[in-house]
Amino acid sequence: MSESPPFLPYGRQTIEDDDVAAVAAALRADFLTTGPTVEAFETAFKAKVGAEHAIAVANGTATLHLAMLALGVGEGDVCIAPSVTFLATANCARYVGAEVVFADVDPDSGLMTPDTLADALKRAEGRRVRAVLPVHLRGDVCDLPGLKALADGVGAVLVEDAPHALGSIGTFDGVAHPVGDGAYSSFASFSFHPVKTLATGEGGMLTTNDAALAARARSLRGHGMQRPPGAEPWWYEMPELGFNYRIPDVLCALGISQLAKLDRFVTRRKALTALYAEKLASLAPAVRLATSPAWSDPALHLLTVLIDFEALGTTRLAVVEALKAKGVGSQVHYIPVHRQPYYQARYGALDLPGADAWYARCLTLPLYPTMADGDVDRVVEALAAAL
Repeated sequence: MSESPPFLPYGRQTIEDDDVAAVAAALRADFLTTGPTVEAFETAFKAKVGAEHAIAVANGTATLHLAMLALGVGEGDVCIAPSVTFLATANCARYVGAEVVFADVDPDSGLMTPDTLADALKRAEGRRVRAVLPVHLRGDVCDLPGLKALADGVGAVLVEDAPHALGSIGTFDGVAHPVGDGAYSSFASFSFHPVKTLATGEGGMLTTNDAALAARARSLRGHGMQRPPGAEPWWYEMPELGFNYRIPDVLCALGISQLAKLDRFVTRRKALTALYAEKLASLAPAVRLATSPAWSDPALHLLTVLIDFEALGTTRLAVVEALKAKGVGSQVHYIPVHRQPYYQARYGALDLPGADAWYARCLTLPLYPTMADGDVDRVVEALAAAL
């Protein structure tokens, strides 16, 4: 009796022998918590994305919270976030007492656009908008110049929510910008959760080109403690309340090892994405890949297809269960945040047709570097059978 092929999750980490060796070496070193490997990871990461500063923290949500704190966002302020995102994008504003205005998204890419941001700004009129949080959904790059122009017009800054987009590039006015280089934003936020492009287990990174913002984020990461120049070696001061958002050396050792493979991971993700595009063509127009803007050269973290379930006479749940029965995992990214009970209770029902249209059709299929070409055939065959 032949064995069933291995289950294909929608995403998974790629951990190799040298990653294990790097972690083992860190475990034998002098520091398990915050030590020199943290700074080494920060140095390597900022060089990779082209930013002036990088601040490594405990997880991706912590990066967004620290960004809000460092920017001084608080009570009486408004932040604008797209509704199609993970909860943390909106929650980070609420952590500091700010209110959220949800922007709609393009129904075919899932991205906030200048038009949907302009609509959100109208709904925020009369209030102080401090930050706009574009999400590079799946790895595709938002129209950063267009969003920044609108944010500048109301005195707000961009904070890029970029956990999906490490290795992605946006080309604007003929210049290629790696996501995280800070050309258009005050901060860019990354996550190293296992299904992301680079994995440390848990962990995150903030990048910025503003030295003062970087210094404040570093202080807030470690309880708000500072050591004044020339003070006694044991002396520390806490001028403001901070948090314990530090990341340990052992996870940064894994991060350094993974970062050295980023180009290989990106190349493989792009090759698999191209193969999906070829194989899924036979299922068009009822099934198609989410749209990538012309300026975006993505290193896709998520392989999301848009399916007209109604036209096909089926439901998403039926498709998900049929795929699972054939050993193929899938996921939905995301339930629009404006639909969440907390936000509905706070802001009432919202009509965001782009977000609702995206949610009605989206399904994320397996994508990770260790997939074989034949795995893509298997996924697409299983999807065709399910439909």
